Amino acid sequence: MLNQLNKTKSETGVSPEEFRRSMSKFATGVAVITTADSGILYGMTVNSLTSLSLTPCLLLICPKLGSATGHAIRNSRRFIVNVLEAGQQELCQRFVGKDAKRFDGMELQFSADGLPLLQGCIAHISCRLHAVHPGGDHEIIVGEVIDCAGHHGDPMIFHEGRLLNGVA
Repeated sequence: MLNQLNKTKSETGVSPEEFRRSMSKFATGVAVITTADSGILYGMTVNSLTSLSLTPCLLLICPKLGSATGHAIRNSRRFIVNVLEAGQQELCQRFVGKDAKRFDGMELQFSADGLPLLQGCIAHISCRLHAVHPGGDHEIIVGEVIDCAGHHGDPMIFHEGRLLNGVA
């Protein structure tokens, strides 16, 4: 099994579609990652988010290669994880894809260092860039947590390609 980790999809016989279908069985939370670079706001919806370490406090996100938000994070070296609450499907969808006007018409708050905080989220986690690693057609961005706050609420869940209202 470990020897297969270094093989390509054609060598293992696992297609991207099969892998995606299998991974869809694993329910995840949903967050919107926000940042700012040279006065421009960036954001993207992710479910590839996990805690990595408690000492120091680290988390990781995995933007697609070529992602404008990923590029802005590398430039600005900071980002916010906005953990979505159940019922925030519209906010979630707003940050999917490449729409450059996703912040238009939104009432925003800003962190002390000028990053956008999305309203109604159950947690905000402020990070500074710790490391970037290659990850196939994505990159692995490791953030060091410099501030965080949350409140009680049910999370938004992503399972089998659908957004669901979770139970905390």
